[in-house]
Amino acid sequence: MRLRSCVAGLALVLLEGILGGAALAEECQAKSTSMDDIVVALNAAPSCDRAMKLFEACAYGASGDVQFGEAVEKKCEADFSGQLGPPQKLSYQRELRICDQKYRNKSGTMYISATAFCRAKVAQRYSQRALKAGGAGR
Repeated sequence: MRLRSCVAGLALVLLEGILGGAALAEECQAKSTSMDDIVVALNAAPSCDRAMKLFEACAYGASGDVQFGEAVEKKCEADFSGQLGPPQKLSYQRELRICDQKYRNKSGTMYISATAFCRAKVAQRYSQRALKAGGAGR
């Protein structure tokens, strides 16, 4: 049991390093810590930035984060998907592929989580740029 808590602690430290400490900033505001409830909360978030904060707070630090990241990507893409021209679409897809390749040779589910966060952060950046360019407030 002691080994398990040490491994869990190490995973949290690594995830905190990957996320820049944001994962521990607030508590998860989903109905429960079940995957379905977290996805519902992410989908109901009023904005891309809020969805990202929820993702950071509710992350498992494991492969389950892929579903959470996909929900954040979808939320953020709604802000910019119709505004990107072909060169910007290619840039966006390239940045997502970079995330997919970044940890591909690493073993462990925390690297799958890190990939999901990387992709969500790319989508969040594009959302923020689109909202800034459009003059929309958050």
